[in-house]
Amino acid sequence: MLRKFTMVLMVWAGLAAGVAYGSEEAIRKGIQARFPDLAVESISKTPFSGIYEVVLGGRIVYTDEKVSFIFVGNLIDARGTAEKDLTRERSAQLTVQTLRKSLHLAFKRVHGNGKRTLYTFEDPNCPWCKKLHGELAKVKDVTVYTFLFPILSQDSVDKSRAIWCAKDRARAWDEVMTRGTAPQNDGKCDTPIEKNVEMGQRFGIRGTPAIFFADGRQVSGFVPADQIEQALASVGSR
Repeated sequence: MLRKFTMVLMVWAGLAAGVAYGSEEAIRKGIQARFPDLAVESISKTPFSGIYEVVLGGRIVYTDEKVSFIFVGNLIDARGTAEKDLTRERSAQLTVQTLRKSLHLAFKRVHGNGKRTLYTFEDPNCPWCKKLHGELAKVKDVTVYTFLFPILSQDSVDKSRAIWCAKDRARAWDEVMTRGTAPQNDGKCDTPIEKNVEMGQRFGIRGTPAIFFADGRQVSGFVPADQIEQALASVGSR
C-alpha cells in the first residue's frame, strides 16, 4: 500500500523493453510493476517539464517520464507572485469528481431552492452527527447528500441498513437523528454501506461527521450553522 512511501523520494530504474519512455503506457507499466496492488487511475502531465501526475489508489504522486523516481508531497507552483499548491487544488477536484459520481450511494434532503450543495458522511449513532443535524436544518437553499458511514458499532450498521431500506430515507434519517427511532424493517435490501466506507477511506475520513463542500474542501467534526453558511457563501452555486 501507500505506506511503502516512507520517504518523500524513492528511486529505482528499469521498464519493460520495447515501451517508449514518456508514453502513458510506459509510465503506467512502471508504476503498476512497483505497486501491483494499487490501481493507476490516471496519468497526466504537470505544467513542469518532465514531471507527471499519477493518481494511484486515490492518492496523487509524481514521477518522471522514465519512472526513475516517484515522490509524494505537495507540488507548489512558485512562478507567479503568489504560490499555488497544485496538489491541494487537484486533490479537491478529484474529491468533487468522486462525490458527484457517487450520488446514487447517498440520500438527499433539499432545503429551500437547493441551489447550493453539501456532502456529509455520518453515523446514525454519532452524537455530533445528531447535533449537526439540527444545525443543517437552519441552513437555507442547500441540497445535502448524506452518505451513511457506520463506523461506531454493529448497531450503527444495522440502523444504517434500515434507514437505506426505508421507503423515505430522508424521513427515516430524521427520525433517528431527532427521536432515536429506527425504521421497522429487516434492513435486507441492497445497501451502499461498503462502498461508502471504501470512499471514506479514500478521502482519509477517520471520524464522523465529515463535511465536504462543492469546491472539495473538507471539514471534520461538528460545524455550527453560521460557519456552514459562510463556507457555502464562499463557494457559491455549484
